Amino acid sequence: MQHSTSSPSLKELTFRGMFLGALITVIFTASNVYLGLKVGLTFASSIPAAVISMAVLKMFSGSNILENNMVQTQASAAGTLSSVIFVIPGLLMMGYWQDFSFWQTLLICAAGGILGVIFTVPLRQVMVAKSDLPYPEGVAAAEILKAGNHEEGKGDSGIKEIAAGGVIAAVVSFATNGLRLIADGASLWFKGGNAVFQVPMGFSLALLGAGYLVGIVGGIAILVGIFLTWGVAVPYFTSASPMPVDADMVGYAMGIWKSKVRFIGVGTIGIAAIWTLLVLMKPMIQGMAQSFRALKDPSAQTNDRTQLDLSPKSMIYITIAAIALIMVALHHFIAQAPIATEYALLFVIVCTFLAVFIGFFVAAACGYMAGLVGSSSSPISGIGIISVVITSLTLFLLGKMTGLIDSPEGMKFLTALTIFTGSIVITTAAISNDNLQDLKTGLLVQATPWRQQVALIIGCVVGAFVIAPVLEILYHAYGFTGALPRADMDPSQALCPTSHLDDHHRHRHFLEQFRMALYLYGDRIRLSPHHH
Repeated sequence: MQHSTSSPSLKELTFRGMFLGALITVIFTASNVYLGLKVGLTFASSIPAAVISMAVLKMFSGSNILENNMVQTQASAAGTLSSVIFVIPGLLMMGYWQDFSFWQTLLICAAGGILGVIFTVPLRQVMVAKSDLPYPEGVAAAEILKAGNHEEGKGDSGIKEIAAGGVIAAVVSFATNGLRLIADGASLWFKGGNAVFQVPMGFSLALLGAGYLVGIVGGIAILVGIFLTWGVAVPYFTSASPMPVDADMVGYAMGIWKSKVRFIGVGTIGIAAIWTLLVLMKPMIQGMAQSFRALKDPSAQTNDRTQLDLSPKSMIYITIAAIALIMVALHHFIAQAPIATEYALLFVIVCTFLAVFIGFFVAAACGYMAGLVGSSSSPISGIGIISVVITSLTLFLLGKMTGLIDSPEGMKFLTALTIFTGSIVITTAAISNDNLQDLKTGLLVQATPWRQQVALIIGCVVGAFVIAPVLEILYHAYGFTGALPRADMDPSQALCPTSHLDDHHRHRHFLEQFRMALYLYGDRIRLSPHHH
């Protein structure tokens, strides 16, 4: 029934749809923030949002597949925007923040997400409409929307399955984390000569569900990574440097993993990200050229509703507004540092430029990889690390020029500013993944692209309001590794479990601070689609 979905009489952006999308975004964002900090994985929110939307909107007259598509487009921001949680807690872990700044966190999440939408709009024609890239998650979402379309009378809403899964997960989670009746994982450690091996095993239903969402390819990739880490790299390094007599086998192996093996993975992803950027130069130039032609000649734009993006003027205004929000956030962040006013202005300008310039290129790279192999395999972590390297080198030079690197407070500020700026890039990269996947879904159900882009911007703003309060609640409830708000808290229950750092060396010099940022970005290696 293709004619029905392409009909202009079908409503897309409706108040009830946006209200439902906002509610789903709030719930899924909070869930993803907790899940991401707990196990290092987040879930894709597009498909569950589509199922919930179809179940709810069926109770109202006039609901249709395009309205459901807008709800899932808006709610998809919940999974992607949550990626910032793998970076910004570093500000507390290094002792720069004592609590999460609501407005600063809100501004960088909202502005970075909006830029992620805008930067991928010129790429829609090249990478979605006129491309054979598979976009696996986008296609899956479209098929679910079609199957659940009440006009075609197919399928079942799936709301019972979602409720059943939620109840089972809640009971197991309460028994595991609340009553401590069952364990959430087990590891087998053994030695072969001097080499230390580990066979890790987790019993988390959250990880099980994330595995279903990631898919077999992503699951195999994670298994291969585990094998290369604990079956090859760690045993090699532990055999090459014998364990000290008074050392604990597990602690020694974990130290080798943190100080050596993780950097191998980081370097591999970084090189892959650079290669992706080089491959993408041609489609990026083509997309930008088409956008500039439309700006010069408005008549060049098509009248086909299914091919209409946000107008070039709207994109320019929205981009300027997002950049202004970034500058406001950076100004408030930098104003707390002990530096002169003229230097503060310089840092605001430089960091804004870095966030926007790097963000544009990572949007293209991540969007392409999302289309090629899916969002789960998009190299956000590697590209994020590259952005940290570029930012930190730039700020290091500015620090030498201003004398900030000569004091511990100055080095701490430069590291914190690197993490703060990198978090903007991460949100841009994550949303660029999501936008192109959503636009692929819209293409298959014949939605209007500019309406989807507006819906995703709304989702970014709604999600941004949720992230900071949830982070604050979780911080005071569990604490983070190396940053516990109260002395009586249990360190084993701290969140960010894979980001353990050597506290004794954490503030020794700028390089150690930079390594912490790399550790935080390394957590993104294991993230699921849409995160994120």
